[in-house]
Amino acid sequence: MPKWIANILSVLALIVGLILWIAAPWWALLGVAVLLALWLVFTRTGRLSLAAAGIGIASLPQRWGASSVIVVGIAGVVAVLVAMLAMGEGFKATLDRTGDENTAIVLRGGSQAETNSVLTRDQAPLLTSLPGIAKGPSGKPLLSAELSQIVNLPSMEDGTDANAQFRGVGEDAWLVRGDKIKLVEGRKFAPGLREIVVGTGAAGQFRGLKVGNKINLGNQEWTVVGRFASGDSHDSEIWGDAETLGSTYNRRAYQSITVRTEGKAGFDQFKAAVDADPRLKLDVETTKAYYAKQSGQLSKVLNVIGKIIGVIMAFGAVFGALNTMYAAVAGRAREIATMRAIGFRGLPVVMAVMLETMLLALVGGLLGGLLAWAVFNGYSVSTLGNNFSQVVFQFKVSPELLWNGLKWALAIGLIGGLFPALRAARLPITTALRAL
Repeated sequence: MPKWIANILSVLALIVGLILWIAAPWWALLGVAVLLALWLVFTRTGRLSLAAAGIGIASLPQRWGASSVIVVGIAGVVAVLVAMLAMGEGFKATLDRTGDENTAIVLRGGSQAETNSVLTRDQAPLLTSLPGIAKGPSGKPLLSAELSQIVNLPSMEDGTDANAQFRGVGEDAWLVRGDKIKLVEGRKFAPGLREIVVGTGAAGQFRGLKVGNKINLGNQEWTVVGRFASGDSHDSEIWGDAETLGSTYNRRAYQSITVRTEGKAGFDQFKAAVDADPRLKLDVETTKAYYAKQSGQLSKVLNVIGKIIGVIMAFGAVFGALNTMYAAVAGRAREIATMRAIGFRGLPVVMAVMLETMLLALVGGLLGGLLAWAVFNGYSVSTLGNNFSQVVFQFKVSPELLWNGLKWALAIGLIGGLFPALRAARLPITTALRAL
């Protein structure tokens, strides 16, 4: 076989191996690690590899400058990769916490989100008579017809205008959502008045939203009378009376209707009744399913961007590792040649260099993961959601992301150490001894 074909096949095999490595579950990699450990301990070649690796690892303090290039480079890759993926995880987790299985959202048929949904005012009364809707203390069906208006407010950070979601809700909005919305300061707004309550996230994101303040929205003055906490995407919203919001912005229709159902059976009844009524032509799904769907697209975008940036940085780290390990092999040519002369074959030498590189990669991966967790876990930011308003959420550095970062680190170490290791194993003994 021509040498160039063999080289191409080797590169393809390495790429396939790396893809399988990154995609492999933890238990598969744990099995590989156990098998490697058993081989190192219970076989003669493995013990020779450990002995040779011990010599190289013992000399790392004398090569700390070159070794730190590998550690710092890989730590940077892992930290950036984990941080980017933690952004997508945090956004998804925030929307996944929004809604539940016992509330349903009603949109115009074919609408993908509230922003492109229009419900006429005569449709809301029709829904109140359908089966499956839970009743409030007064015996009234728990239903909230709602509007969503994007307004500009000065950001807390620099005072520039940013989009905020002003949600107009019905009188029973608090009962519809149950204990997920908790008033933590002030009071609820009064129907028919220009009063608003603000989410905790919105209060921290925009200026002027302290309880008691007055702000200008739609050329009208509104009073902040309360603050609520929900722990989900509603934390980023401002709430007011739907009828008052509609008259202020000349909105004659609703965008969505949120209904509390009598459990799963009630939801099924309600959805079947809506589907069977030809006058409605509406779509119904649980609020949990709706908000989970809204998070999907942006989460995927952040995930792809994070991995692209990670791959670009990984190339730089790989070249740094290659350069460092080639230099290390060249500097230890006499030592390697001596080991070869006293009986160390090629495989123990290859394994020795690989174990040294993988150890440095492991340290870099752990350092990068620790840095990402310490700096970014729980860090609050905001981004535009599907309704083009700011959604406040926190980075979520999960154990799964840290594990993925560690796999990337070891993959970089594998590539960075493989070719210098092969070179060390092929180094002619006489040439190396004469060179030094």
